[in-house]
Amino acid sequence: MPLSSTSPTVFSLPFSFSTVSKPTIAEDLNYRRNTFKERLNVCGCGISSDKISRKPDFAINSASGENTSSLSSDVPFPYDYSELLQQAKEATELALKDNRQLMEIEFPTAGLESVPGDGEGGIEMTGSMQLIREFCDIFVTPEKATRTRIFFPEASEVQFARNSVFGGASFKLDYLTKPSFFEDFGFITKVKMSDRVKSADELFLVAYPYFNVNEMLVVEELYKEAVVDTPRKMIIFNGELDRIRSGYYPSFFYPKLAALTRTFMPKMETVYYIHNFKGRKGGVLFRCYPGPWKVLRRVRNRYICLHQQETMPSLKEVALEILPSA
Repeated sequence: MPLSSTSPTVFSLPFSFSTVSKPTIAEDLNYRRNTFKERLNVCGCGISSDKISRKPDFAINSASGENTSSLSSDVPFPYDYSELLQQAKEATELALKDNRQLMEIEFPTAGLESVPGDGEGGIEMTGSMQLIREFCDIFVTPEKATRTRIFFPEASEVQFARNSVFGGASFKLDYLTKPSFFEDFGFITKVKMSDRVKSADELFLVAYPYFNVNEMLVVEELYKEAVVDTPRKMIIFNGELDRIRSGYYPSFFYPKLAALTRTFMPKMETVYYIHNFKGRKGGVLFRCYPGPWKVLRRVRNRYICLHQQETMPSLKEVALEILPSA
């Protein structure tokens, strides 16, 4: 399942409230089962790294706008996914040296210029899974592989990972939720996340917890029960947390999810981030820790910096203020 890095740049502001609805557990299970079968049919027994397209159709460079003072230590927009993963690895290592405990890595998987939704859902998740494996291979030393626990959204994803991308790997694979047809009626036994981890675990990597709203609530539980007041670290990989930041889920219907913006998100350091915006005045919001947040625009075969700041701007601010005025 190729992930072409030549996908057109697109962006849609996630601010529509009328269309937000939580899938039922039955819908969730049906989606994942069908997706699982389709992905196995496409992938066979494994996914080779050469199935991810690496090179875009243009050269990528970095240049400054008026707000940039010095670029000597700046990280350029990545040329391909190999460079992206290397940048993310180095950013995470620097964050760990600065004692960051809760970290976020977020970037598109259907191409460096794509946004969530450009690719079919199952294909995007498989792309994230492949890139997570490649990230772990360069970030986690072999002796620490068995002390790294990777949490996938639910049990079938673990099965798929073991049968494909993570086949033969030493990483510990686990899941956040195990949906039941009876969950909607309250017939379910809740398992504490702290009971799922082992004393030897040092790093938790949470893979794309965005399909079901309950997944991020479980992530917060995992953080509180098994990371806080311990030496452990947690990385959320492609969790589409902008949905929570932007208010995509109305607080009236999703009060617990909305509360994460006060209780959970402020503790998080976004160590690597790419978000694209479509249109004639489009661009990209880019950050590589410990550098500033930069708004870039592609001009011919290079990216120029239009704006930068130390704190993360909202997507609405970038789309409606920064990009149109540049």
